[in-house]
Amino acid sequence: MSPAPGRPGRQRWVEGGVVGLGVQTFLVTGAAGFIASHTCEALLARGDRVVGVDNFDPFYPESMKRDNIESIRRAAGSGGAFEFVVGDITDREQMRLLFERVKPDTLIHLAAKAGVRPSLENPAAYAHANVTGTSVLLEAAHQAGVRRCVVASSSSVYGTIGDDETPRPFSEEQSVERPISPYAATKRACELLGFTHHHLTGRPVAMLRFFTVFGPRQRPDLAIRLFMERIATGKTITVFGDGGTSRDYTFIGDIVRGVLASCEAIDRHGYRIWNLGGSSPVTLETMIDSIARVVGVEPKMERRAGQPGDVRATWADLSRSRRELGYEPATPFLDGLRRQWEWLKPRLERATS
Repeated sequence: MSPAPGRPGRQRWVEGGVVGLGVQTFLVTGAAGFIASHTCEALLARGDRVVGVDNFDPFYPESMKRDNIESIRRAAGSGGAFEFVVGDITDREQMRLLFERVKPDTLIHLAAKAGVRPSLENPAAYAHANVTGTSVLLEAAHQAGVRRCVVASSSSVYGTIGDDETPRPFSEEQSVERPISPYAATKRACELLGFTHHHLTGRPVAMLRFFTVFGPRQRPDLAIRLFMERIATGKTITVFGDGGTSRDYTFIGDIVRGVLASCEAIDRHGYRIWNLGGSSPVTLETMIDSIARVVGVEPKMERRAGQPGDVRATWADLSRSRRELGYEPATPFLDGLRRQWEWLKPRLERATS
């Protein structure tokens, strides 16, 4: 691997079409969660130092999150490249001290209070965790001289754009000023905070709009994992709406590659929003049929009316991400389902034995 021009004292390398900046220190929030735990492992695999932060929010069982942390520790080995900190991202003093000690090159902020439907019941908690938490982290990053910040947003910010009679992909250039859930509103607020941080400090900020991520370690409340578990054990699944709603399901491995690519690309852009999706929407009916096919059990269904806050469709326009990140989703939906089931099946068997 030969060095190429870059920052003084830092080696640049090229792997898979992505230009990197040598070994870096990353502070990753939400490290015990689904997307962040996979991201930590990918960073460690390429030789970076990772400090993960999580508060073990009780939204789902802590044991699942601790399993994720143990997986990261195994990936890190005994070299000391991974450190885990139990911390609250809304605590200004705790975050200030953490950033001051760690001195990360890059903040990857993936922690959030997630979920559209739960946000309808407790919007204040979502505003505190997501908006206040992001504000605290950006302040701490500025004080510690963090070079760049990569922050998770969501396709939820697009609101009802997908409700048009003629569906079309969601572009980063479209207006997103009408979110229809508190969760979506907090994610849009985080995007604005990111722009303000960049404007005031000159530091690069990437905002990543994730489209319905699935795969091993997916949260137990999300549809694919929930349906897999219930169908496999002969339980009835609840289907909201007419089954015609669609989501742009995106496999976790593709999302992680997009996150890492954005870390390398954002220095060239200053502030940028990128869609990370599969760009192949799947209807609810097709999703259920596909899960039944993978699991090998006929589903039992109870149908109910659609839920407030749900959008009709999501669909990522990847033109910008392909052009600027070299991002390309590589995992077909059915293949991703099989990989998630391979991970989930032995866990269900242990739980029911």
